[in-house]
Amino acid sequence: MIKRTIQHAITVGIALALTACANLSPQNLFSHYSAANTEARAALVQGQYQSALASLPDVPAGEILDGMERGRIAYLAGQYPNSFAALNQADEAVKAQQRAAQIQVSEGLNQAGSLLTNDNLITYQPADYELGFLHLYLALNYIQQRDLSGALVEVRRANQVQEAARKEREASLNQAAQAVSREGLNNNLGAVLARYPDAGEQLAAVQNGYLFFLSGLLYEADGDLNSAYIDYKRALAVAPGNMYVANTVLRVASRLQMRADLTQLEARYGHYTPPGANAGRVVILDEQGVVQAREGWRLPLWLADRHGNSVIYNLALPYYPKASGPTLGPLLLNQQSVIGSKLADVNQMAHQSLNEHLPVLVARQALRVVAKNEFRKAAASNGNDVGNLLANIFNTLTEQPDTRSWQSLPAVVDLYQADMPAGTYPLRRNGESLDVKVVPGRTTLVWVSRQGPQTRWWSVLLGES
Repeated sequence: MIKRTIQHAITVGIALALTACANLSPQNLFSHYSAANTEARAALVQGQYQSALASLPDVPAGEILDGMERGRIAYLAGQYPNSFAALNQADEAVKAQQRAAQIQVSEGLNQAGSLLTNDNLITYQPADYELGFLHLYLALNYIQQRDLSGALVEVRRANQVQEAARKEREASLNQAAQAVSREGLNNNLGAVLARYPDAGEQLAAVQNGYLFFLSGLLYEADGDLNSAYIDYKRALAVAPGNMYVANTVLRVASRLQMRADLTQLEARYGHYTPPGANAGRVVILDEQGVVQAREGWRLPLWLADRHGNSVIYNLALPYYPKASGPTLGPLLLNQQSVIGSKLADVNQMAHQSLNEHLPVLVARQALRVVAKNEFRKAAASNGNDVGNLLANIFNTLTEQPDTRSWQSLPAVVDLYQADMPAGTYPLRRNGESLDVKVVPGRTTLVWVSRQGPQTRWWSVLLGES
């Protein structure tokens, strides 16, 4: 009688946990984000921005991820007010999420439901690099509106919000390790983690050179050379082989008379020669392609619970397949090829983020095996083979990989920079043209994003150099 009561309580607990989950939907239970987003992403890869917007998943993935995806694609579609509104919606949702005390109760219910189904029921927490891009695209919205102060606010906030996210991630890793240890599930996790290649310890995998360089540009336009110099140096640390960044650091170091820095910089990059008095600077930030989407794979794995019982189960985990970079037609500025140098590799950041978060994902999967096995045993009470079969089917169908990520970001970002005589020059690609105005002593920022044959771009004059 007592055993039956316990089994009934487990079944009722399962039902309550599932019905309480804010993220419960057929998509989250029996499928995953990348599968739902296939059509929208395929359209985006071809530069079909309006189709990509219309094809975004009907079932929401949460205010944060939905806002980021819609904001980025709307920006590419030229719907700037809609983009700004969607990105601000995501930003407000991030603020609410980071008020941990206010979301503990509801998130606790989501966590309980995820232990019986899959991680897609947990509220989406954006990766550090995604938070950086959220504020970067808000800053780009402000720049296009000629609002330098608004853009500066966003680049300042980018560093703050990424630091908060990093601390939260470290806490999650510690909690996962403790939970796994309590359940005695440590021994088999290495078999999973060994299948994921290390993305490397390169600074470019965890720091955003695109964000740093844009921040430097904005500080310089605002007349704050010291802050600009700090962020330009950060960009150079991320992309030490980028001569455009190196020349920028040399130029600002010369203006600030950083003699010790100049000695070291010139030993590696050569001497900086200032342009003529009639020259202006053209800076092209060139976004290319679309970042990879996570896919899912399954691994049969034996796990031992704290009672020494062995359970075989399929782990469903996200991964990034091998893929080549985008192949795009050339950009021509004043009939000359624009040969950029890599400033940021977003694919690399995405891979690194997954690798960092993987121990938490695997730990939750291991704990879920234990919870689902209890569910199966409760359903199979008194030799109930039908209940056992249904529980096994439910467990198998609901074990889905968490493939959620910001899938409309660019794959890579290149930087091009040139000092040019005053005048107006055409920037061309695939029969389209953008006028780029060059003014003596000023910096002209050109933002370009290329997907397939399509190009989205604009040009803005920044402050004095």
